[in-house]
Parts: sequence; structure tokens; C-alpha cells
Amino acid sequence: MATPPLGRRRFLRTTAGAALASVATGATIPASAAATPSRPAPAGPVPTLRWLGTSGWRIDIGEKTVLIDPYLSRLRTGRPADLDTPLVVDTERIADHPGTPQTILVTHTHWDHFNDVPHIAQRSGARVFGTLTAYHLGLAYGLPSSQLSSVKGGEVLDFGDYTVEVIASLHSRNAAYSVAIPGVRMTVPARPAKIGDLPEGDTLAYQVTPRGGPSVFFMGASDFVARNLAGLAPDVAMIAVPATDATHAYVPRLLDALDRPGTVVPVHWDDFEAPLTNPPSILPGDQKRLDAFVAAVRKVAPRTDIVLPEYLTPYTFG
Repeated sequence: MATPPLGRRRFLRTTAGAALASVATGATIPASAAATPSRPAPAGPVPTLRWLGTSGWRIDIGEKTVLIDPYLSRLRTGRPADLDTPLVVDTERIADHPGTPQTILVTHTHWDHFNDVPHIAQRSGARVFGTLTAYHLGLAYGLPSSQLSSVKGGEVLDFGDYTVEVIASLHSRNAAYSVAIPGVRMTVPARPAKIGDLPEGDTLAYQVTPRGGPSVFFMGASDFVARNLAGLAPDVAMIAVPATDATHAYVPRLLDALDRPGTVVPVHWDDFEAPLTNPPSILPGDQKRLDAFVAAVRKVAPRTDIVLPEYLTPYTFG
């Protein structure tokens, strides 16, 4: 197994206790060989990450849990999505997977990112961070304002065992250069009833850094503002696979802006209407886009490891 550039950590699967080494889903696609640098032991608890599908993640840092875009209900909406599809929370499917989070980070408020957030927050008491739209939608679902924090980008929030940096970002564009379900909620709306009631509402990215541990960058959609990423230089980047070529030079520009992370984890490539069973289900068109994404990363950053995650599988760093 190759090692990424000096100072960058590698992504491991805790169930194996070592780096993965095949090219199948759930594996590391190895980078080119390099000398192994010595690294000090982390100063704080080592984080464990589990992919919840789409762009969702559960991060356990010691006794604290952080969720990113937790969406487990996997609604069937049709293709293209029927915007009149009723919003439903699958409480049985959610029950065991999010843990008891203290913090929920929302990248944007489309249904496949936000649908389950109010339920999880009500059950756990977690504080929800997101755009002003996320704040107003949280109130519409009956969450108290004491559990909702509106952020814009530029904030660096200290949670003791970890910090969260908020990055103003962009949503991906479709083939017609438009955003699906555009719009913001400037005031509290009626409680959403169908997926069309959950607009994009602006988009954020987040960088989570455990105390003394590796930094992890999270995207929820496949576009970005390169200037906003300057200086982040994450160890690991959870990067959304683009659905179209509407964004110019997506992979080269993004990896340059992130200073070529030691590990890239593609997300938002799975069929998010299929059950959470491994190997993750992927549609033929999405498979082609995932293959093209992996090839582009390998071309631009040959020393970077690529991990294709499996659902609910614990991963850590080494």
C-alpha cells in the first residue's frame, strides 16, 4: 500500500485494522509508492467515520458524535424525481444508525440531505448547523431555536474535542446549468409536506478537525468556490461525484484548491433510493461518472489514495 505525501494521513477500515487494498467498492485504490514518514500519536481521541449513503456521515470522536447530512429514509421519488413525493421519515431504518449526536451539520436542504434531520434532532437534542434556510425549516418542523444555529461560511467553531470550519460553497448544476429545486426560505414556512417543499437553500461545506487529529473535508454537492478553500489542506476529502460536466475542470480545480489531500473518498454516487445494503447499489450512468471521477483524481493527484466506502462500515485513520 502506498503512502500519501508527508503530513497527510491515510484512511483505514477499522474492521480489518489495516489499509484496504483492492479496487472494488469499499476499498482503497492505492496511490503511487512513497517513503513512509513517522507521525506522532494523535493528541485526542481518534475519530471513527461511517458512511450513511449519499453525502451523509457519522463521526464518533471519543464520546461525541457528529452527523453530516444524515439521510437514511431513502424515499422512492422516481426518475426524474417527482417533486410531489410525500416527505416520510423511516423511523425504523433510522433507529440504530445515527447514534446520539450532539452536532448535526447540514450542507443544504434538499430532501436527500435534510429530510431526516429534524427527526434525529428532536430525538437526540442535537444542535443543527446550516444556512438560514435550514434554520427556518427547522422552526417549521417544530425544533426550538435553541437547537438551531445559522452559519454562512468563515466560522471556525470550537467543540472541545474537535473544531468545525464552515465554508461557503455551491450546489451542483444539471445539464441545463440550473440547480434542482432552487430557492431559499427567508421566513418560517408551513411545515414541508413534499420533496418540492425543501429547496436547495444555499450550500455549505465543512471541515471537521479532531483535537490533534486528521482534518476531514465534507461536501454535499459537486461545485465549490475555489477561493474559499484556500488554506484548508485537509488530510481527507469527502468529495461529491459530479452528475454532469457543467462545472469546468471540476476535479483538477478542486484538488488544486484543496492542496491534493492524502485521501479522497467519493460520495453521492450511490442509488439513494435503494436500501442500505453492501455493496452499495449504483445506477449504470452513475457508475460511468464514478469511474471517470476516479480516473480524473488518479491523473491529477497520483499520490492520493481513493477509498470507495461501504455503508455503515467503520473507518479510521493511520
